[in-house]
Amino acid sequence: MAKGDTPDKLEALSEKQEGNLQSLDLDRRRRNLEVELERKGVLNQPEPMKNEDLPSKGTAQAIKLSSEFLAGVIVGVVLGLGFDQLVGTSPWGLIIFLFLGFAAGVLNILRSVGYVPPSQIGQRGASRQDKMGDNPDKTGDNPH
Repeated sequence: MAKGDTPDKLEALSEKQEGNLQSLDLDRRRRNLEVELERKGVLNQPEPMKNEDLPSKGTAQAIKLSSEFLAGVIVGVVLGLGFDQLVGTSPWGLIIFLFLGFAAGVLNILRSVGYVPPSQIGQRGASRQDKMGDNPDKTGDNPH
């Protein structure tokens, strides 16, 4: 054995031991992480279903939203043309009702997506009648 071989072997052996210690440390930390995740219930959750028809759902929603928008615009144009025929104001009824139809189409889209809550107009009147209809003493004229 030559004298130069000994330090290289010792150095290689110490590097190997350091690598084993690091891998043992990583294994211990991984096991601790798994235990914590199981305790918190993260690992017990089912995997989300991989939906292969996801593009078709997006296409269906796009068709629904575009048809709601176009319906509003078309109704606005038809009402505008009808208004122009009845009153005799040639382009103005069409222009005004076209913009109203555009606004109605945008509002329908926002309601479908969920940015704007549905209209409460019919529900307010029904709830007011229900409250007054139960008690004959309470009428709309009496401030008490």
